[in-house]
Amino acid sequence: MSKAVDTADSSSEEKQSGLFNRFLASVEFLGNMLPHPITLFALFCVAIIVFSGIADWFGLSAIDPRPIGSAGREPDGVIEVVSLLSAEGLQRIVTGLVTNFTSFAPLGTVLVALLGVSVAEHSGLLSAAMRGMVMGASKRLVTFMVVFAAILSNTASELGYVVLIPLAAMIFHSLGRHPLAGLAAAFAGVSGGYSANLLLGTIDPLLAGITTPAAQMIDPNYQVGAEANWYFMMISVLLIAVLGTWVTERIVEPRLGKYNPDDATADLAQNNIEGLTTKERSGLKWAGVSLLLVSLLLAWTIVPADGILRHPETGLFAHSPFSKGIVVFIFITFGIPGFVYGRVVGTMKNDKDVINAMSKSMSSMGMYIVLVFFAAQFVAFFKWTNLGTILAINGAAMLQALNLTGPEVFVLFILMCALVNLSLGSSSAQWAITAPIFVPMLMLIGYAPETIQAAYRIGDSVTNLITPMMSYFGLILAVATKYKKDMGIGTLVATMLPYSMIFFVGWVALFYLWVFVFGLPVGPGSPIYYTP
Repeated sequence: MSKAVDTADSSSEEKQSGLFNRFLASVEFLGNMLPHPITLFALFCVAIIVFSGIADWFGLSAIDPRPIGSAGREPDGVIEVVSLLSAEGLQRIVTGLVTNFTSFAPLGTVLVALLGVSVAEHSGLLSAAMRGMVMGASKRLVTFMVVFAAILSNTASELGYVVLIPLAAMIFHSLGRHPLAGLAAAFAGVSGGYSANLLLGTIDPLLAGITTPAAQMIDPNYQVGAEANWYFMMISVLLIAVLGTWVTERIVEPRLGKYNPDDATADLAQNNIEGLTTKERSGLKWAGVSLLLVSLLLAWTIVPADGILRHPETGLFAHSPFSKGIVVFIFITFGIPGFVYGRVVGTMKNDKDVINAMSKSMSSMGMYIVLVFFAAQFVAFFKWTNLGTILAINGAAMLQALNLTGPEVFVLFILMCALVNLSLGSSSAQWAITAPIFVPMLMLIGYAPETIQAAYRIGDSVTNLITPMMSYFGLILAVATKYKKDMGIGTLVATMLPYSMIFFVGWVALFYLWVFVFGLPVGPGSPIYYTP
């Protein structure tokens, strides 16, 4: 009887494993079929030019839903396709190619913010802060602090992947816990909690710069600031940290069982964890003092009713010079403490060291700049042709016909973004493609671009953990094989799948409660609904 049960269980496990492996193989196959994101945008540009000519020949159009007299509305109220497959279209492409690139908002905002972050990163401040946070935690709180620190590490791109994930595995191993559980907890925070953070980072102005032109297809004067999702992203940190801790300790670690050192491919006796030195602690202290002074100075410009960086007419924070210049303050709040830390520990002695740090970060942005060039053309072409607006109007009409205009539409939208993310891992690339369609579409059924962008960020984050297309997936797998020699893609994805599922359910629930039950804004001055 027992043997029969064991055989049945084994057969069931093999079947599930087979189905799961086929799913993973499908994801890899689809991802490998896709060209490089840069090539993808170039192909999309060509496709828009050709399709605009075909759509114009067929007379594709839509009735403008905006009130008569609205900015950008044609006198006859009809939105028609503008063909780029014509003499006039070719002239517009040739004359606008450079300005499309130079005026693309995410280009300058991301590069400026990165200049400040690069000083904090290359001085060692961010690494020391992460190490101090994780290694200084009590044994009872170590899982929570690993996930929490991993979420915050998103401010400095690869820091979490390169430093914190290997460090978390080493800490768990030193505590007698399974090192892959530590790796999974850190990976969950860095990648699954990608959009959550207490501070604004480079991703915030990047997404806002893509959302703004998409929103302007419906409202030419609409602006989305970098701080548009700040409130929701801050509360999301606590949610992801709690959920990540629970999944690690209740699902992942018990499933992994007791660690067998014989599975390792390296000598784990040399897994030395270096604590913070006296000089590093001193550096963190003085960096904290400088951050406090900078914060007080910035508060003086915005907190008082007559603050010089408040909105000159309304006196509010929303759409004030402070909020519009938030990228400058990201630069300052990372750059100054970073330099102070570097001076104390000796990693930065003068202006040349600061310049070198900035130059190193800029030299690594070549791929991003090329991507932005083609993404900027795609966004501009899509706007010129009116294809995005027409698709949005017809899509909104379909949603209304199906009676899908309530908050439930966001569940489908987030799910779609999560599925697309399995094969197109780049956050900016995915949003540049989807925003021109879905931002206007959801605006037309009454939702604000800031709310739509917040929903997108959930879908863009939760499946980062389970797609081999994620740029750092190979690095994580390499670290994992150090502790488990037969670690494969399927095993790693199966380990991370509970995080992805729980994060999706929990984050969607938080979004629904935060926005539609309590009616709270997703960021400073961010409306929930859009009214023309």
